[in-house]
Amino acid sequence: MTEADEVPPGLQESPQFLLRLPGASGVDRARGVLLDEVGTNGSRKFRILAGSPARDREMPSFSKHFSATTKVRESMRKRGVLRPSTRWPGWLELAQDVDCGSPSFAAGVLVGAPRNGWVDWKTEAGAPLSDFMEGVWSGPARAWLVRGSNVSGADLVQKLWLPEERVSLAAPRLRQGIGQGTSKERLRTVVEEDWGTTATYNQKLELVEELHAFLSRMKPGDTVCTLSGGRLYVGEITGPAEQTVSDNGRSNLRRPVEWQSTGHPYDVLPEEIQQRLSVQHDVVDLTTVQPLIEGLGLSDEELADEAEAIEHDPSGTTPALTARRELELPVPEQHLADELLVHDVAWLWDIRDLLWDERQLILYGPPGTGKTYTALKLAEYLGGGPEQVKLVQFHPSYAYEDFFEGFRPREDPDTREVAFRLTAGPLRELADLASREGNRHIPHFLIIDEINRANLAKVFGELYFLLEYRNKSVRLTYSGDDFALPPNLFVIGTMNTADRSIALVDAAMRRRFAFVELSPRTEPTSGLLRRWLDREGLDTRAADLLDALNSRIEEADFRIGPSYLMKKGAHRQGGLERTWRTKILPLLEEHHYGESFDIEKRYGLDALARSIGDGDDDGESYEPSP
Repeated sequence: MTEADEVPPGLQESPQFLLRLPGASGVDRARGVLLDEVGTNGSRKFRILAGSPARDREMPSFSKHFSATTKVRESMRKRGVLRPSTRWPGWLELAQDVDCGSPSFAAGVLVGAPRNGWVDWKTEAGAPLSDFMEGVWSGPARAWLVRGSNVSGADLVQKLWLPEERVSLAAPRLRQGIGQGTSKERLRTVVEEDWGTTATYNQKLELVEELHAFLSRMKPGDTVCTLSGGRLYVGEITGPAEQTVSDNGRSNLRRPVEWQSTGHPYDVLPEEIQQRLSVQHDVVDLTTVQPLIEGLGLSDEELADEAEAIEHDPSGTTPALTARRELELPVPEQHLADELLVHDVAWLWDIRDLLWDERQLILYGPPGTGKTYTALKLAEYLGGGPEQVKLVQFHPSYAYEDFFEGFRPREDPDTREVAFRLTAGPLRELADLASREGNRHIPHFLIIDEINRANLAKVFGELYFLLEYRNKSVRLTYSGDDFALPPNLFVIGTMNTADRSIALVDAAMRRRFAFVELSPRTEPTSGLLRRWLDREGLDTRAADLLDALNSRIEEADFRIGPSYLMKKGAHRQGGLERTWRTKILPLLEEHHYGESFDIEKRYGLDALARSIGDGDDDGESYEPSP
């Protein structure tokens, strides 16, 4: 940084930019101009004009992550360049013009906190400085990942990028003269001609996307990230792309960057950032997790304190603070246990903790044990309502295209023509909903009924990997998008053990799901019918009959659940006999199909009634009194 007393020739007509300082009620805005002069790394310099106010304190973590800016502030205060203001008590004031390496550096010197100068410096009319940069992509600031830890075997991050404050992209065959603002159409022609047969068709497509992002979409003020040595380094792009000569073309496309002083350990990064960092490209758009990146290394108190500087948000909530809102699963209360007729609310706590730890679980057991009902009610409670819950039912012909995405015939509403279009399935729809801004702290639940009836490897496809590695992403089969399961998406499956034994479930599925049994032999299912009858004021002898029936069924997977008898119709005159004859006995007949077995004699209502001492000695059929 250098200090100067006058504006260089030719810049007298340059727009003057203003900066609002946080908490500066009654204090003038700082003033400055963008200079034509560039620094050693290629970024445009920015001049802060004398008389501009500055804060007299710094964000607590500012010196750790922005040590260079902190040192400049300290030096200016010692030399009297930044001195206590007589016009604004409690504030500092600039005694002379000061030239800084970039608009963001200049804003940081005045505020004592990180600032995006390309956005925060504005004209009197409110136009940001970035609008006055020619040949750059328009729009709000974005975030990018550029890989540099292994470029032809060299770690350019430690060797070049951090020491020289740059970021680069290897394009060894790219002709000279291709620079800032080159269109994608032009790049397609150049890549095809310059790389020829040395690259495959897909490699050329990826090259075009990466070159276009680096040369034309990136702009001053954008955030740039890179990985090296197990740490994430974050910086800000401060100037245009340039083409230069480098060894083996490993860094012949470069941009100036102001890197933060310290990196962030990869292992402690939020899961959503890790997901995006796992995308296997040299240049990756990280804008979806930009608020989380901007909050790295800053406490909630620091973010809240700086929020008042955001003019468009008088509530004082920064995007970084909003994105950081913790995902929570509410603790089940007694009223939920009462609604589900669970014997002990602690059982629901265990289910909640399993979901929190594993993200996926399966409720398994014989038919009629309330698996689907319990899954739905629990998901609605934990997610805050039915809007966050989606149910699908698997069957033998269910496929990946039905579950996630695939091409399906769709009619164009304008032309009325039918064509195959890529269509999202229930998992993709729910994942997109869960990952929207503002939804990331809200739990969303996918209920998969009869999960064991489908070919799971076929239905899940590459998503099977994501069930176990939630911090990774995969390339999708049809759309080609890079996809990761949102951290706030939970999966609850139900499995009917009478339809297919749980013993047939492969080890891969067992590893990806926690399994919870709902069985007539254990709580909360064993006493469920009796609790329901008590609540409804009905005779509990039906529960005795069901217990007697299940005691005669040797295989636990084929015992009968209580839900068949948890209906008012089963307790009207003749209802119990009708339910037994049309619902329960057919299940047992199928179980004993091909055996020489008298179903009625062993499982019939009359036989069971006599076994519990409640039958009619004259041989009349049993029907309990209402």
